[in-house]
Amino acid sequence: MTENGIYVKGGPIPPRRRRAQLNWLLTVLPAFPLVLLVLRLWWLSRQDLPTMLLLVQYISPLGMISALFITLIWSIPAVILVLRLLGGILLVSAPDDAGRSLLAVTALRMPDWVVLIAAMLAAFTWQLRLLPLLAMLIVAILGLTAAQRFRGERWLTLWITICVPVLAGTLVLIFVWPGIVQALRIGEISTALLLGVPPLLGPLLTGPVPARTARLVTHWPAVGAALIAPLVIGVVFLRAPVLPDSAVEVGNPVHVVRGQLIAVDDTSTTVLEDGGLVTFIPNDQVRSKTLCPVPARPPDSAVTVRGWSVVDSALSWIAPTRQVTEVDPRCLGRPLKAS
Repeated sequence: MTENGIYVKGGPIPPRRRRAQLNWLLTVLPAFPLVLLVLRLWWLSRQDLPTMLLLVQYISPLGMISALFITLIWSIPAVILVLRLLGGILLVSAPDDAGRSLLAVTALRMPDWVVLIAAMLAAFTWQLRLLPLLAMLIVAILGLTAAQRFRGERWLTLWITICVPVLAGTLVLIFVWPGIVQALRIGEISTALLLGVPPLLGPLLTGPVPARTARLVTHWPAVGAALIAPLVIGVVFLRAPVLPDSAVEVGNPVHVVRGQLIAVDDTSTTVLEDGGLVTFIPNDQVRSKTLCPVPARPPDSAVTVRGWSVVDSALSWIAPTRQVTEVDPRCLGRPLKAS
């Protein structure tokens, strides 16, 4: 099989089997986001079917899809880059079996511009402590691509597979070294490993592995990631807000109803309270409403690298943010004007 100037032994996957695999893939991929959206509503309704049906009636599908996209945007480049890396390792390690491997065929047919866009997206959306891992993936993919396409160019292949990973790893280590030292000093071993280990692994991932173990070191990690990734993505999305957190002043004497605003129509304001209770407030009893900011979670790590927190992404540095300087008393359950 010859594609993109690369010859792969072993023959291609039979067309009927490939079509069957593609049909299953095209069936599962659109269904997975739908399952996530339904589970999010089921979780939000506290497993109460009437409440869930009410949420389905009022919640905008575009709002749900937007929340899903913003929450899980980091996972798209992760899937693309890992598939390209594992498939590339199999292509250079066991070309006899590569033509019969869906993983290798996927990597072989993946356009370079898709990998480039995935790397750029990851650079903007991944946390700083994951950027050394991103650099390792990029240099490894470059080395594997060079090993596939420039077999006759010995010095060019040597430069891309050895020199570039070593140089890139050295530059990354120089940049993150203050963060590694700080992480070790305060006992954050996991952060120190994320910052320091990936730059050392880049040169090891650009060459072939023994052909007998090629499928073991490529297919099993891919299968494990395919099994774990939906669980991780589901847990992350189930915590994402999909309704605005609001506070409504009601009645006379005035009291505050806290919860998530579902809808406002001609007669009432519908609020989902924290315990899962749906409250219909007549509009003539509503005195005021306000949006409450999402409580800021404490950072997972106190480590900084040259002034930048390792839990922030480049997108969070660039994008404008709303600074909350004073908490509205209604968001704390107190009327705006004390009686």
